[in-house]
Amino acid sequence: MSDELDRFLAHARGSAAQAKVVSLDDLRRQRGVVESEARWGLGALRGRLVEVSARGASATLTAAIEIVAEAQQQSEPVAWFALTNSTFYPPDVAESGIDLAALVVIRAPDATAAARSAERCLRSGAFGLVVIDLCGGGAGADLSMQIQGRLVTLAQTHDAAVVCLTEKAHDTASLGSLVSLRAEALRVRERPDFALSVRVLKDKRRGPGFTHTAKRRGPAGLT
Repeated sequence: MSDELDRFLAHARGSAAQAKVVSLDDLRRQRGVVESEARWGLGALRGRLVEVSARGASATLTAAIEIVAEAQQQSEPVAWFALTNSTFYPPDVAESGIDLAALVVIRAPDATAAARSAERCLRSGAFGLVVIDLCGGGAGADLSMQIQGRLVTLAQTHDAAVVCLTEKAHDTASLGSLVSLRAEALRVRERPDFALSVRVLKDKRRGPGFTHTAKRRGPAGLT
């Protein structure tokens, strides 16, 4: 198991170096980012428990995949935890430029099991980004304050971003008071493409009100 992990980490950390070197600014321009202010993205989310939510024209997966792409460009290993009844469609994610071989995907029976597995990955200090996809979990998609506290501590200790995806309206309560940043990710139709709109609803560091937008030509399943 240790050998397999070592091989994965070597691949994850080397994939960006083997690819064409592209600056972060160039990457954002290529991906059509309209606003590149550093209030959204991996750098702004490090050391924090983040919740990305939406209901209706949801774009939570698109927003999360954007952060995964940024992490991989920085040679940061990423772990994605999904409930057994919900996950992303791998071909769509690959088409978005994600190296699936450098992405750990773990299915868990419920939110608590997913979070505890995420804790183990964070405790290793090897992962710069952990995504916990709670969409589709219904009433059982909540995390206890004890679990949230451990996730925050580990994120701060290892300078990692912990991003939870939830399915709820903007006026619904967040996962808890330990969430440092909460954003609503929506898909806005702009024919023939669409725009990703990430509106910050809560930010303990800089206050709410910021909106990150980016034009996308996304695959059908990546919403």
